[in-house]
Amino acid sequence: MKTIMIQTYNMLLLLAEILFLILKVVYYICEDVYRLIVPTKKKSVAGEIVLITGAGHGIGKELAIGYALLGATVVCWDINDDTNNETMSDLKKMGKESVYAYRCNVADREEVFRVAEKVKREVGDVTILVNNAGAVFIKAFLNQSPDEITQVENVNLIAHYWTLQAFLPNMIEKNHGHVVALSSVAGLFGIPYGTVYCASKSAVKAFMEAMSEELRELSNGKCSINFTTVYLTFVRTGFVKKNIKTRFPRLMGELLPQKAASSIIDAQRRNYRNKSIPSFWLPMSKIGRHLPDKALECIRDFADYGVYEED
Repeated sequence: MKTIMIQTYNMLLLLAEILFLILKVVYYICEDVYRLIVPTKKKSVAGEIVLITGAGHGIGKELAIGYALLGATVVCWDINDDTNNETMSDLKKMGKESVYAYRCNVADREEVFRVAEKVKREVGDVTILVNNAGAVFIKAFLNQSPDEITQVENVNLIAHYWTLQAFLPNMIEKNHGHVVALSSVAGLFGIPYGTVYCASKSAVKAFMEAMSEELRELSNGKCSINFTTVYLTFVRTGFVKKNIKTRFPRLMGELLPQKAASSIIDAQRRNYRNKSIPSFWLPMSKIGRHLPDKALECIRDFADYGVYEED
């Protein structure tokens, strides 16, 4: 009899937990819908120390400008010393003195740690880390050289491990910080000639999700470090040398670096965990997961979205 009562009690407790879970899920769905109408207020980044990898050109340079204009101290990292210093020089000409430039190959762990220590001594503790540096070769899989495959994976993915190992411990110690990672729409949908690039960007998504969940569990839900993953469509940075292939260029064409950077900063300041630019790509990817493979192929053929192979 006692055993039956215990089993009944446990069953009722489980049912209560399931009901409470359903209520919480419904609440957060409603909250998400509400946020579509009334976006989260942007937080200030004034006084924060923002480190941007790949700051020598394109999106990285525009991010440096955007954060500097908002009152943040900006630390520029790039493997190209000349373009990186040019970014710093341009910002100083705009009257922004709190900007620093360091040459760093983010794919080299020892160099990342060495330059990180220099940043800590000369500037301070990084509070916003933007992993923007990227590499891409638009080629058929069998045409990719071993060096090209290694370079793309090291810059697009492995570098995130090194920069987080360098800067995350201090964020954890102070329970304050924000990590931003640039993934890609190509990390949500595989495209021809993107076997290496798509894989690297898809892995960034998984890495950021796992990292966020790990800190949430280790801190018993008290972690105040935010993680934002941004999924960009093709951006006019010069990486993709040929025209984008799409049937609907106005809807799926290239973004300007200024527009991309502005949207990334906005996503970070609103504490979005995931943000696609343009915004329709993320919900489309979620819907696409529930469609038959053949249906997805039909949609892809209809949109004719992708890139032409490099020569």
